[in-house]
Amino acid sequence: MFQKFFYQEKGLFLQSLHPATSLTLIAALFFLALSFSHPCYLLGLLLVILLSLWAADGLDAWEGYLKAVLWIVLLIMLINALVNHNGSTVLLRSPELPLVGRLSVTMEAISYGAAMGVRLLDVVSAFCLFNLIVHPDRFFGLFSTFARKSALVVSLATRLFPLLLATLGKLREAQQLRGVDFNQGTLRERATKSASLFNLLLLSALEDSLQMAEAMQARAFGSGPRSRYRRDPFRPRDGICLAGLGFALVMSVYSLTRGMGSYTYFPELDSLWGGQSLLALLALLLGLTLPALLSWGCQHWHYLNSKI
Repeated sequence: MFQKFFYQEKGLFLQSLHPATSLTLIAALFFLALSFSHPCYLLGLLLVILLSLWAADGLDAWEGYLKAVLWIVLLIMLINALVNHNGSTVLLRSPELPLVGRLSVTMEAISYGAAMGVRLLDVVSAFCLFNLIVHPDRFFGLFSTFARKSALVVSLATRLFPLLLATLGKLREAQQLRGVDFNQGTLRERATKSASLFNLLLLSALEDSLQMAEAMQARAFGSGPRSRYRRDPFRPRDGICLAGLGFALVMSVYSLTRGMGSYTYFPELDSLWGGQSLLALLALLLGLTLPALLSWGCQHWHYLNSKI
């Protein structure tokens, strides 16, 4: 059930990119989501991430993230509307309450809370995309040239959680085949069955760690220069994607320096659109969407896939 939240090799275009290119894409989406405060820019970033998730066949996984984050977004909007009394457009004013006085709910406070909720959704969706298109070993392989041991430790720690989930599922199926029903019995009986299952999981994890240590010793890890089992080539598709991302970053800097990426919520809501702001946003989104567009093109035209 949890496997869809982690990396699975599917032979997709976004998974074939160099890990440095994929990391640049995720970092650009992450930092732009934190830099912009304009609601249209934040919604545009969310649209770009959704297109990338569609190209990575990850909308099902994103739905799981959405169910968890949506409640936090609604909580942010509620708390901000009740606590933040700034704003000139009062929608609701409560009667006099003990200790807190009169509460006023303004349109500006609701709008600000909604924008911050969309920003949170952008950040979480970017991490979801990262989990789907970047293999942990390839990602930490970028840092192995100057931090070999640290990269190995972080890579093993990253793989631990999905590996434990997969092992837990296998152990549960094995116990069910032996007649153990984890859904029957009293609460104490079910807890006892689950405890025995986690004991088996601990033993399996210890055995896997011993096998990993033996494999590292057999390959003489740390005795000399690091060897590479797999080399990630830098192909034309990486150059095209990086060019699009570079163009998007230039447009984002232009938008931020001209004040088009920022937005004033208090004391009154600023106007959403200006002609120059719309053109800058479209150019920015075009550069960020280029990897997803190339993925769609390579999926429908094999000639393009073979050339880049």
